[in-house]
Amino acid sequence: MNTDWQTFLTQHGASIEAGVVRHFGDTTAELEATAQKTVMCDLGQFGTLRVSGEEAQTFLQNLLSNDIREASNTRAQLSSLNTAKGRMLTTMLIWSDGDDYLLQLPRSQSETIRKKLSMYVLRSKVKITDASDEIISLGLSGSGTQDILRAQCGELPQQRLAAATVTAGSVIKLDDSRFQLNTTMQHAPALWTALARQAKPVGSACWDWLNIRSGLPVILPQTQEQFVAQMVNLELIGGVSFKKGCYPGQEIVARTQYLGKLKRRMYLAHLASSVAPQAGDELFSSDMEGQASGMIVNAAPAPGGGYDVLASVQIASRETQTLRWKSLQGDALQFLPLPYALPDV
Repeated sequence: MNTDWQTFLTQHGASIEAGVVRHFGDTTAELEATAQKTVMCDLGQFGTLRVSGEEAQTFLQNLLSNDIREASNTRAQLSSLNTAKGRMLTTMLIWSDGDDYLLQLPRSQSETIRKKLSMYVLRSKVKITDASDEIISLGLSGSGTQDILRAQCGELPQQRLAAATVTAGSVIKLDDSRFQLNTTMQHAPALWTALARQAKPVGSACWDWLNIRSGLPVILPQTQEQFVAQMVNLELIGGVSFKKGCYPGQEIVARTQYLGKLKRRMYLAHLASSVAPQAGDELFSSDMEGQASGMIVNAAPAPGGGYDVLASVQIASRETQTLRWKSLQGDALQFLPLPYALPDV
């Protein structure tokens, strides 16, 4: 996290660990506000890579799961970087800044993925830098978000993942009630002060919970190389192009889509546990004879107690069995509806 920005947030009540805002004094109250009111969150749990150079578009087109040609100053996109076997190394939100592309991904993966991408540069006219301390991203959520942001930034994008350039940087519409404002240290303090008059500042776990409730998977170090895109519904939320050319893992992803029988899907669920589940925790059901029937993709504390999770599990087990956390004696998952439809099996 930008040190000046960290100082500013600390002065405004933030408790920060390892560059991530944990809370503003009362996590329980912040979660309740996130579910009911308009809130604002520093997105320091994510880092940003800048890919620049005259061959940046071609470079990314050959590596990522989505069609980078469709990302622009007015359109953001979801995408992933995969292994040759189609297993995801990371998920990312991409938008452009002039001729550069900005790739937002978990901060815990930023340097690893920067090095991974750099291995492919070779003689390409491409430069990859870590812009995590340069770009400050704020997330706003709630019914009042559009009015609050419009007063500060002017006209806002209206379609999901549409983007708009504003004086302070850029705004991306994530869904009907969530926007992401990308800015710099020059503008961030004044924006935060103005927005905080109407949006309650909350910790990173609140935004993580909103991502989970939106059915948006975030691949973390614990779950690298565990999932093909369809196992976490990435193609359903616009993170995969089946019309672009080759990229690492493309054959596996395409075969899964058109020829293979998908055995796992990602579901939203609640765990009434006093102990925090973690990404990568295994799930079990009695039909799998001791083998894991699924894995937690993401987890966050839920308003009212317990934890909400995204879990990639065997479709057959989900339909006929009780899924339990860590063992057959563990807490049972209570499944909830996703905000988008899953295809018929």
